[in-house]
Amino acid sequence: MCGIYGSTVIYSESEIKDKLSRTSFRGPDQMGWEVYEHNNQTVSFGHNRLSIIDLDPRSNQPFNYQNQVKIVFNGEIYNFKDIKDTLDKKGHSFSTSSDTEVICAAYLEYGEDCVHHFNGMFAFVIYDVAKNKFFGARDRLGQKPFFYYHKGTDFEFSSQISSIQLHHKSLSISENAISSYLTWGAIPDPMSIFNEVKKLLPGHRFSFKLDSGELNIEKYWDIDYKGTTLFTGSYDEAKSELKNLLLDAVKVRMFADVPVGVFLSGGVDSSLVAAMAAKSMDSDVKTFSVKFNSKGFDESVYAQQVADHLGTNHNIIECDYNEGLDLIENFHHYYDEPFDDSSAIPSMLLAKHTKKQVTVAISGDAGDENFLGYHRYNWIKQGSQFMKIPYPLRVLLSKLTNLAPNYRLKIIANFMAYKSINDVYLDSKMNRLSHVRKDSFNPEDVYDLKYLLHTNKNLLERASDFDLKTYLNWDINTKVDRATMAYSLEARSPLMDYRVVEFAKSLPTEFKFKGKNQKRILKDVLYDYVPKEIFDRPKAGFSIPFKVWFRNELKDYVLEELNPNSLKDIPLVKADYVTQKINEHMKGNANNYGLIWKLLILKQWLNNNKGYDIK
Repeated sequence: MCGIYGSTVIYSESEIKDKLSRTSFRGPDQMGWEVYEHNNQTVSFGHNRLSIIDLDPRSNQPFNYQNQVKIVFNGEIYNFKDIKDTLDKKGHSFSTSSDTEVICAAYLEYGEDCVHHFNGMFAFVIYDVAKNKFFGARDRLGQKPFFYYHKGTDFEFSSQISSIQLHHKSLSISENAISSYLTWGAIPDPMSIFNEVKKLLPGHRFSFKLDSGELNIEKYWDIDYKGTTLFTGSYDEAKSELKNLLLDAVKVRMFADVPVGVFLSGGVDSSLVAAMAAKSMDSDVKTFSVKFNSKGFDESVYAQQVADHLGTNHNIIECDYNEGLDLIENFHHYYDEPFDDSSAIPSMLLAKHTKKQVTVAISGDAGDENFLGYHRYNWIKQGSQFMKIPYPLRVLLSKLTNLAPNYRLKIIANFMAYKSINDVYLDSKMNRLSHVRKDSFNPEDVYDLKYLLHTNKNLLERASDFDLKTYLNWDINTKVDRATMAYSLEARSPLMDYRVVEFAKSLPTEFKFKGKNQKRILKDVLYDYVPKEIFDRPKAGFSIPFKVWFRNELKDYVLEELNPNSLKDIPLVKADYVTQKINEHMKGNANNYGLIWKLLILKQWLNNNKGYDIK
């Protein structure tokens, strides 16, 4: 896990060093850069290394393989040993025990199709000297970030946008990106906060011809959103196959030349990963969870129960608002773009303290998207029954039901007013902020809508596909990458192994969600390791007590940062209305912490990025 950088734009050595230093937290073990002169062109490659596999300096980057290709690479190829054995038989030689060298050899053997051989999380760029081109790719699910700037023969790329931003002369802030942030809480791929900088989409590869400046981007992998691949075996057969897939996915992610631990929240996903990690290791597994000393926010007791059963060396990290405030004030430095998932703060706290004992942490991310675990999938299932009522009658019933004082009935009334269940789900995922914002937002601009708005699958499966392509990528992966990299900690998720994803997508819906039992098959695999009784409780999120903190410990901070005058500097936002919402929250008349956090983060980013045109 590292940070990569490269450019055909000519910068001085000190400027390149500045760009690498800006994100040195991603890889503090070694900072290296090379400037290559070839065909009257200049190419700069840079790398911040977090040493995980083959700690020897021989594997430092930029890496030169056989004087044919240069590479900078961020991530891990979990099946690199198998690929290496195959390539060795084909006559390729190796001088390291790293996966970096294997990528280079695979490229020389398979060309751009090498990506099909990789099981991992990655973003890399190869400089093919003979062909005078760049070739690069991003992993299938977007676990590793990749930003780039392209104009003519100028091409600049990095793991984080701040490295491109530094010493760049022609960037402008995107008003459309701000609008998207207000809607989604993150900036959707391929957009970035700057008009001129883009993100490479997950599951995509590119080639860039240095002489002509021609950039070609193409998709090399996707989920089966058309539902053409279906599992036809029994439930027990599916459970057995899933269990074997997960065991291998966990096992390959436990390999490292540094200490490895597990994030353990006590929920289904992290508990299953911890159980399988404990099974695959000879020594005691170290597990880590966060505890907040606020009522309703301490889930650590459940993690401890699981840890006790598995016999792991469990570590509970206690956090308070003082430590949280420090992270909030420096949030922009690590996240680089406006990002409103408040669980990023406990994720950073968890990473900060986990790093003190291990360098790699295994997580349970993507269980909900793959196996229908979110609460919203349950109300989709229940709400679909209302959609069987003819629309004109639903509109009438909606108006009548909305007159009732009961809050739950009003929710049902609003639900029935929608024309289709698709519209209900899409609207639930978007925070339009119609009263807060000056503009309107059209969701049809989002590339990934095609995964939701089709008829090849039932709505539960389509919603799951949509979440995998949007929420998992834009939010979860961004949150985890920046939170862990802020403290030079590598996070790996077995449930994002593409083999697991493809298998989950092939399963009948009832294998994953039957009756009221969500994540059914995943739970049944878990119960082979941990008693079912431990999980007989409502699903919990990974949250921080901002509602209370904003009214008490952080009240002065909020009122200072979001005072009426400063709110006028935030594009697209109605300052007077927001002030009213903040006052309501402080008085305890409403819970508006989500809005406050969203604007707090946006204002902080704008404060630290002044001088750019917004257009």
